[in-house]
Amino acid sequence: MGSGHYFWAIFYFASLCSASLANNAKINFREKEKKVLDQILGAGKYDARIRPSGINGTDGPAVVRVNIFVRSISKIDDVTMEYSVQLTFREQWTDERLKFDDIQGRLKYLTLTEANRVWMPDLFFSNEKEGHFHNIIMPNVYIRIFPNGSVLYSIRISLTLACPMNLKLYPLDRQICSLRMASYGWTTNDLVFLWKEGDPVQVVKNLHLPRFTLEKFLTDYCNSKTNTGEYSCLKVDLLFKREFSYYLIQIYIPCCMLVIVSWVSFWLDQGAVPARVSLGVTTLLTMATQTSGINASLPPVSYTKAIDVWTGVCLTFVFGALLEFALVNYASRSGSNKSNMHKENMKKKRRDLEQASLDAASDLLDTDSNATFAMASQFQRGGGQQKPLVRHPGDPLALEKRLQCEVHMQAPKRPNCCKTWLSKFPTRQCSRSKRIDVISRITFPLVFALFNLVYWSTYLFREEEDETF
Repeated sequence: MGSGHYFWAIFYFASLCSASLANNAKINFREKEKKVLDQILGAGKYDARIRPSGINGTDGPAVVRVNIFVRSISKIDDVTMEYSVQLTFREQWTDERLKFDDIQGRLKYLTLTEANRVWMPDLFFSNEKEGHFHNIIMPNVYIRIFPNGSVLYSIRISLTLACPMNLKLYPLDRQICSLRMASYGWTTNDLVFLWKEGDPVQVVKNLHLPRFTLEKFLTDYCNSKTNTGEYSCLKVDLLFKREFSYYLIQIYIPCCMLVIVSWVSFWLDQGAVPARVSLGVTTLLTMATQTSGINASLPPVSYTKAIDVWTGVCLTFVFGALLEFALVNYASRSGSNKSNMHKENMKKKRRDLEQASLDAASDLLDTDSNATFAMASQFQRGGGQQKPLVRHPGDPLALEKRLQCEVHMQAPKRPNCCKTWLSKFPTRQCSRSKRIDVISRITFPLVFALFNLVYWSTYLFREEEDETF
């Protein structure tokens, strides 16, 4: 009998142990979470209107650590000076009133989707223009409460933020766009924002922007003082570099082509008035349209931009080519009038010379006949000996012969390249227009090349100097 009782006692104890193990295996930890939430957030136990205590339960300010994850940057608008960004915003702080038992490490954290159940920092974005939360399919927000009372708040938001820009170097510029976060009502005596240690700002890999490149970002503090107190503030500066290849293809190369096309009129005949006028007016209007299109995509700022200098000089070159044709046309017409007057004067002088030559010839014939008669008389008187005929020094025919001899006896001069090239275009009035065209063919390209050298060296070096952000 004793052994039988002992056996039944062991069997009963084993049954109890197996039942307790079975009950432990069937514990519903979701129910435990509900009980814990009711325990720490129940009525009369937690008041969301009261801020948490300071570090280690002191009466100092509550410390909130912030970090953000930049998901995308959709646009950077130069006209309105703003940019749009989508980010995941996170805050973390400690509220000792939310401590709970983690059931030997089985409850890692509690999750809430209602932000109004716990105290929340009154953070706002000070340079925000527009913003909205994401609610597809469910609100993209959660709150995690850890056993030690630490609270993590995470939300996905899209913001349109102001970005004041300096466009003096446009389109060779760099821009700094800031994201500022500050407390709205709690002063630094009650609430302090700090960047999370380690990696406060994260950016998605392969971030692509249409006309910019995100070079780097810097985190800093921007506490502000007002007449109501000092407020904690955080900021992150995003450094964007403008992609120049787009503007090189769309603006700079077309402007250069228009300027070069305007030079074609220098090679056209000066008498081709319709062709040269059409070419000059067409390039001028095209360049003006290009300039107005560029200015339409930019804000009306009071200072001069780098693109304004480029388009202004290109427009001046095109306009100068049109004025050059007007000068050529005027020189050609004035030269033709003077040429006609010159021809009439030459004809008149030729007629006078012919008349003078005829008179001189008749006088010479008379003189020769008298001289022949005198020579014959002297020959008869002198027994047949003839005296040589000697001309006097003042005789015009002798002077002309002597000048020709002096010209042929002059030493040959060394050739001069410039005079040789200019000798192709005589200095007569009728060829002055041609000379203007030839000079323009060389002057315009040289001046434009010099402008390019000064322009690119100036703005590229200024860009490197201004790279100290």
